Amino acid sequence: MKSKYTNRYGDVYTFTKQEDDSVLWEGPFKYCRFGSSNDYSVAYQNYCKDRSSMGISPMHIEQFKEAVHESVYDENDRYVGPNLIGKQYEKLVKSNPWINMVDPSGGPYLNEHTDLGKFLSDEFDGLCIRSFSPIETGYRINTYGKFDHLAETKRIGGLSI
Repeated sequence: MKSKYTNRYGDVYTFTKQEDDSVLWEGPFKYCRFGSSNDYSVAYQNYCKDRSSMGISPMHIEQFKEAVHESVYDENDRYVGPNLIGKQYEKLVKSNPWINMVDPSGGPYLNEHTDLGKFLSDEFDGLCIRSFSPIETGYRINTYGKFDHLAETKRIGGLSI
């Protein structure tokens, strides 16, 4: 199964599904951004442990992800430094070792969890991006099935566990 995509600059990219459900994304990647997401697990675990030892309920991890990067500014709106949470836990936030976003100039911008069927064609429906691996001609898109997580559940008395 193969699909083509032409970006706003006329660059043509091909997406070819492989037998293992990965997808080869090939084309001109001369000008391209790519990135990795952050891993907050160690920082958040330490934050929760510290808060619990003080008898204080920790904030939700999504709030923590924002708070750990917030800065403090003075009355003249000049940068002072990271906030208290940032000072304590920012160094424990690490980048994941895999690429989770690729954005060639002119598009297409693709990132983890994107359903390729919504982006390319119905033939790729339900095939979601897990990560990207660089190859000589572009990227191998490592995928998972949109509903794969449901296969791991067991039903007992009508309840999924």
